[in-house]
Amino acid sequence: MDGTYAQLSLDDRYRIAQLYAEGRSIRQIAAALDRAPSTVSRELKRNAGVQVGYKPAYAQGQTTARRWKGARLDRDVGLRTQVLDGLQRGWSPEQVCGVLALQHGRKVISPESIYRFIHAQIARTKDYSWRRYLPRGKSKRGFRGRKGGSSALHIEGRVPIADRPKEVLDRATAGHWEGDLMMFARYGQAILTLHERLSRLMIAVRLPGKAARPVVQTITRLLAPLPPELRQSITFDNGTEFACHTDLHALGIQTFFCDPYARWQKGGVENAIGRMRRRIPRKTDLATLTSQDLADAVLAYNSTPRKCLDWHTPAELFARQLLHFECESTSPPSRGRQIERLEPSRA
Repeated sequence: MDGTYAQLSLDDRYRIAQLYAEGRSIRQIAAALDRAPSTVSRELKRNAGVQVGYKPAYAQGQTTARRWKGARLDRDVGLRTQVLDGLQRGWSPEQVCGVLALQHGRKVISPESIYRFIHAQIARTKDYSWRRYLPRGKSKRGFRGRKGGSSALHIEGRVPIADRPKEVLDRATAGHWEGDLMMFARYGQAILTLHERLSRLMIAVRLPGKAARPVVQTITRLLAPLPPELRQSITFDNGTEFACHTDLHALGIQTFFCDPYARWQKGGVENAIGRMRRRIPRKTDLATLTSQDLADAVLAYNSTPRKCLDWHTPAELFARQLLHFECESTSPPSRGRQIERLEPSRA
């Protein structure tokens, strides 16, 4: 044997049952399976039925039952409550584990343990409502061609993403955004989503439609109140709803566009929309979605800890950035600059 131990499989148990029925000794069975005699002896003692004797299927079921009873989340009620509370808030198992580790200063539980716990509950109870605790898997999207070529050909003043400064790609500075529309099954319904690349903060508002002028006017209204340092650039895909992007240049906002059919180049906002779909699915009729429902969904997103932020929330990091720039802009000038401003020019 190579010194590593692996649990007995169902095939191993069938082999043990066959050899045991043939009258082989413990050591002979162990040699045939390349196992320690103690492993075979323990298997026959622990997993044999009083009336049925040693049956492979029964032995496998006994082992599975013991593993379930030994599940940590089943034993520790307090931990299970914390985990389920986080999942109910829309956090992923990885996010739940990250927050617990941050709170306790050590690793408390692994995401795999949470996934196994939920799937074990489904298998054990046949209650598929347990799936609501897990993030919905991302649906596959196929490629569909467009007559007349990409809409990128029809956007005036379009600057390709290749010309975007390196600092934007590296998420090294604040104030660089990604924009997209969150579309729904009912024609004309859309939510504008803006995503700040450094903090991962998201802003989302309902739109009356996809017309380019109202879209850029809404973006202007949302970003204009921010300090200039927090509205430096924004990256779009090639949808014609962003055709009036040059209006944003008046605010000092540079605009860039992804390559045709490369929406993944603005993966931050795509990820944000995918997370919002958990609360607001594509089939939702926006006419039935209240403003408070939308505000709650955005708040939940911005209040969710993220691994990429060392388990802090987007709202926390963006607030720090905003406070930093506001303090800089309102701080009094140095004494030397005050004197320069008071003294008349001697030129």
